[in-house]
Amino acid sequence: MLLDRGAAEVVAVDVGYGQLAWSLRNDPRVAVVERTNVRDVSPEAIGGSVDLIVADLSFISLGTVLPALIDCASPGADIVPMVKPQFEVGKGQVGPGGVVSDPQLRADAVLAVSRRADELGWHTVGVAASPLPGPSGNVEYFLWLRAQTDRWLAGDELVDAVRRATSMGPQ
Repeated sequence: MLLDRGAAEVVAVDVGYGQLAWSLRNDPRVAVVERTNVRDVSPEAIGGSVDLIVADLSFISLGTVLPALIDCASPGADIVPMVKPQFEVGKGQVGPGGVVSDPQLRADAVLAVSRRADELGWHTVGVAASPLPGPSGNVEYFLWLRAQTDRWLAGDELVDAVRRATSMGPQ
């Protein structure tokens, strides 16, 4: 999608090896960085700071990796992480098949990531539900984070935006 929308370069970081689609792996606009845990990613590992970070991660909390992602962001950058509630809530709150079905737990997960970003000096500018559920049926959400912004969602406004997103996404 990023390449289709005009991205000049995409750096694809993956802890695994050989997971990236062949067409992307062979696209000269894609730099592939494999066998790299996103917790350990650095500007040096990816060829410098970047203007946009999009994160679609599994089996790890965004709260854990946000510091590393932020370290890779250039001044004025945007970060758009996909919040997957099943990796943000406690193990005891995940239902059968790894699905978080309680809308309040999903909202709490999104708020927790937003608040963690805020602790790190990044603010939530927007929140939206992914129109497509994850493979197991989990509802996932996008946050739009910025460090340098005059307007962001906070307090009740943030809570209301998250509630709207959790009520509008797939149920």
